[in-house]
Amino acid sequence: MYTKKAFFFIFLIFITNTMYDLAYGQANDRTGNEAPRIINIVNFIRQTDYRVQDADSLLFETVRKQIQLVNQYQFPATFLFQYDALINPKYQTLMKSQLRENCEIGAWWEITQPHVEAAGIKWRGEHAWVSHANIAFTTGYSPEEREKLVDVYMEKFKEIYGQYPKSVGSWFIDSHTLAYMYDKYGIIASCNCKDQVGTDGYTLWGGYWNQAYYPSKLNAYMPAQSKMSQIPVPIFRMLGSDPIYQYDTGLGDSRQGVISLEPVYQESGKNKKWVEYFLESVVNQPCLAFSYAQAGQENSFTWDGMEAGLTMQFPLFDSLSKAGKIRIETLASSAAWFKARFDMTPATAVTTIDDVRDEGRKSVWFNSRYYRTNLLWEKESFRFRDIHLFDEEFESSYLRKAGTGNQFFYYALPIVDGFNWSTKEDRAGLRIVKIGSGGRKVSLSLKDPTVTEKEKNVLEVSTRDEAGNIFTIIFHEDRFEVNCKPKEKGFNWILELHTAVSANLPFQSITRKQVKAEFRNFSYSLNCNKGSIQQGAETNEAVFQIMPAAHQIVLDCTNP
Repeated sequence: MYTKKAFFFIFLIFITNTMYDLAYGQANDRTGNEAPRIINIVNFIRQTDYRVQDADSLLFETVRKQIQLVNQYQFPATFLFQYDALINPKYQTLMKSQLRENCEIGAWWEITQPHVEAAGIKWRGEHAWVSHANIAFTTGYSPEEREKLVDVYMEKFKEIYGQYPKSVGSWFIDSHTLAYMYDKYGIIASCNCKDQVGTDGYTLWGGYWNQAYYPSKLNAYMPAQSKMSQIPVPIFRMLGSDPIYQYDTGLGDSRQGVISLEPVYQESGKNKKWVEYFLESVVNQPCLAFSYAQAGQENSFTWDGMEAGLTMQFPLFDSLSKAGKIRIETLASSAAWFKARFDMTPATAVTTIDDVRDEGRKSVWFNSRYYRTNLLWEKESFRFRDIHLFDEEFESSYLRKAGTGNQFFYYALPIVDGFNWSTKEDRAGLRIVKIGSGGRKVSLSLKDPTVTEKEKNVLEVSTRDEAGNIFTIIFHEDRFEVNCKPKEKGFNWILELHTAVSANLPFQSITRKQVKAEFRNFSYSLNCNKGSIQQGAETNEAVFQIMPAAHQIVLDCTNP
């Protein structure tokens, strides 16, 4: 009798814990540590913009309205100032008289004429602020000039607000400047632009997708793999990219459009259906360490442009916050939590199972300090749309000298690049291919993915084909594996990389256990720990194929 009771009690505990995992497992990892869902409201402030008529007054009024809206909901928010707005007494009075104590004031690192001249440097722009990368960003200045620009800004900020800023954001800040800000002035947080190709002349492609990372001392776009080589300032990715659609927008063109949480965009941040779809991914889906999105807007878009979007988004944030589903906090608060929790860049995920366009697409992003990858289910197809490796020794072109021209370029190390290696008609990707009778190959259509947080830094994706063959893809920090549990007798499969014929590929050699590549004069490799690799035959347009061993492939992403 005692044995039966004990068994029943253990069974009851098992059922209870299982139900708890099902109900709350999406918000917590398997170790029981909370995986918070974080929203930063970041508004960045220019004094003037030559593209906007009556810019000075309209931009000031925009910030005043943003403060009123933030105060209405009592949200913590971060306001980042360019130097020209920082030194303007009107903005100083506004901040000191109307901004609540739970908000933060920091630096927005676009370079303006008054900033440059205060540092004793000659201004090269035709207006007091321009968007050209070699003028508006520190990539266009020598390392010595960058330090002068930092010193001038920091001393002026302290003169006005009594302390140095904790947060410094920009579309991009070079690693020399970021490290100098940390070493001399103790900043704790930074943020940079989402991944994009050519938008406004800025290309950032292949990096840690969303969330936050510790950058390499040699390259602020590249996550570091070791404590010794990292700048201990987490960089949060801005703007809230669409996890499915941003990647391919503008494919075949020289620049991408924008599908993001920014409240000025009619089809995304201003569209309630899109915002709810985006927040479903942020709030309710598996994310590993934490989930993150940046809300807010630069004041150059003016209040008329952003009012409808912001006033639609804020009640949604408020409801989620009151329900305990998200944390709304300043950028500095998020960075302090990040630094207390992680001594190196954690693994994170962005899971999007519902398609805002109701066309059956699903997407899973995985990031670690070694690599990023993206899985895409699209109508009748499935592929690894993206795999980029990270290496802290991949030095930025702008680390030691000023860049020239009105664009800048930051990249990671491509293994699969579904944007740059595709055309509109021919999409690149690493696909699971069935080998049929006579060697006939068929790309498998997979469906019904289940995403599970197996451990603190391990994400598992299970999916199956029409015949019931089950594929399990497991992402670890340093590697990923593809496993198959076949249902069909004699089932054979491979991974196969296909690209458009016109793609400019980095691969130098392909051997049984390794793919060697070179990108921007930097050598790197992908190693096959289980399975084997062979170069694709010219007739079938496959770049390479990876054959499983006992229905398993394991790929090492550490660039050993």
